[in-house]
Amino acid sequence: MAGHSQFKNIMHRKGAQDARRARQFARLIREITVSARQGLPDPASNPRLRAAVTAARQANMPRDTVERAIKKAAGAAAGDDYMEVRYEGYGPAGVAVIVETLTDNRNRTASDIRSAFSKHGGALGETNSVSFMFSRLGVVRYPAKAASEDAMLESAIEAGAENVESSDEGHEITTSIESLFAVRDALEARFGAPESAKFDWRPSTTVTLDEDRAASLLKLLDVLEDNDDVQNVYANFDIPESVMQSLSAA
Repeated sequence: MAGHSQFKNIMHRKGAQDARRARQFARLIREITVSARQGLPDPASNPRLRAAVTAARQANMPRDTVERAIKKAAGAAAGDDYMEVRYEGYGPAGVAVIVETLTDNRNRTASDIRSAFSKHGGALGETNSVSFMFSRLGVVRYPAKAASEDAMLESAIEAGAENVESSDEGHEITTSIESLFAVRDALEARFGAPESAKFDWRPSTTVTLDEDRAASLLKLLDVLEDNDDVQNVYANFDIPESVMQSLSAA
């Protein structure tokens, strides 16, 4: 299990499906709010908002919930004023961790993130203390049935993408951060709306973990994921399948 997948394949091990769904909706609403304020409150004219609305649709968020969030953000007194803050640090075994947040209280969030690191065998660092070990890029995903491998590759190259990886699970198109929305729009015109289109952090190297260190790291990641202010978590770890099976059986 690689560490750039934002740990959604970890989350299923935990209970409380309704609580996780509520947290997911809250994060999506925050992203919609910030996106609508930074540009026009019209997804057709605001690439970031359009990506946020697409993510909400993929999460089965009700349409009226999405529309209310956009209208609230566009209002003169539009509720909470969220700030985008990135935290970086090291987890157990020296695993590099990037935490992206949207917060209305920077002091509270910083305290919570620092506490999570210190209580679970890690240490919060300065900005850019670990991000140099990652590449920042855009990622567009389509299901395998959306197009043949050759058709997707040809269209992605024409649109300006950097790479395409196709498998039975689907197509993953990577782009520069500047080209993400242009590539997405070009592919959407041909293949329809993608499953997702977002920015990502991909590690240049990974740390392979044994069972004890993997268990410690996963506790830290779970705590970070449970924080209401956290939008995304990335880390440069790799857990062998045999270790994952042992952890699942524990």
